[in-house]
Amino acid sequence: MRRVALWRKRICHAARRFYTQPHACRVRILGTMTPHFALPQRFKQRAIGLALGLAIAGSWLAIHAWGMFVFQISWTNWPLALAVAGVQCWLSVGVFIVCHDAMHGTLVPGLPKVNAAIGAVLLALYAGFGWRHLRDAHMTHHKLAGHAGDPDFDEHNPADFWRWYATFFRRYFGWRSILFVHTVVGIYWLVLDIPMVQIVLLYGLPALASSLQLFYFGTFRTHRHMADDVGHGFADHHNARSEDFGTLASLASCFHFGYHLEHHRRPDVPWWALPQARRAGVGREVQIEKVPA
Repeated sequence: MRRVALWRKRICHAARRFYTQPHACRVRILGTMTPHFALPQRFKQRAIGLALGLAIAGSWLAIHAWGMFVFQISWTNWPLALAVAGVQCWLSVGVFIVCHDAMHGTLVPGLPKVNAAIGAVLLALYAGFGWRHLRDAHMTHHKLAGHAGDPDFDEHNPADFWRWYATFFRRYFGWRSILFVHTVVGIYWLVLDIPMVQIVLLYGLPALASSLQLFYFGTFRTHRHMADDVGHGFADHHNARSEDFGTLASLASCFHFGYHLEHHRRPDVPWWALPQARRAGVGREVQIEKVPA
């Protein structure tokens, strides 16, 4: 009851100031009362996170090994190769989402060294990424979401997909990743004699396509500015929005990363629990924001 009274008092105060001092601020009152959403017990969250992470990363590595060392591409089986490339693209997105949970400590809650170890290994295998660099950059993204200084955001092109993606790609795909990818491709092609078309189709293409998928569904659509909307279509200072996808479409698009406002408001929620957080109304919390007139 005390919480309800405080909520009403804040709204009344904001509304009174809006009418008596309209030159000072505008007030946006959004959503409903803050919902209650509780995570599973820690041991259960650890078990689920590790099991799903093992399934995603294990499948990704197994398919990669099969595609490079067992499968032999030909004119008769290229449709199968394309299908495998599509699956591998989706699993690559999943591997990055597992690493993302590790950054927030939600993969194995309460065990930061385990999170760091898993995240570091998977990011290195993904594209030679450095764990600390990506973790620190992501924490900066949460602090400055949609503002200058946000490494995931292009303040000069906030509604231009390709220019923003080019900025995003340059910031994250540095010399370390270039060296890693060239080394892997060189060994596969020159030492192991794997056909280049097979390397491109089953290694290079899924990796590049997964970066586009992650960017489009997890960054561009969720943080882009909408010129025809007040506040660019954002609900609050997180400068993020969520998709209206159903659970299966959300899983297929970006492992629920499209429920992005829920993630920014509750970064302690792992990817697999975001649909429950959305149904609980985390994305519809009360937000009273003063915006300079």
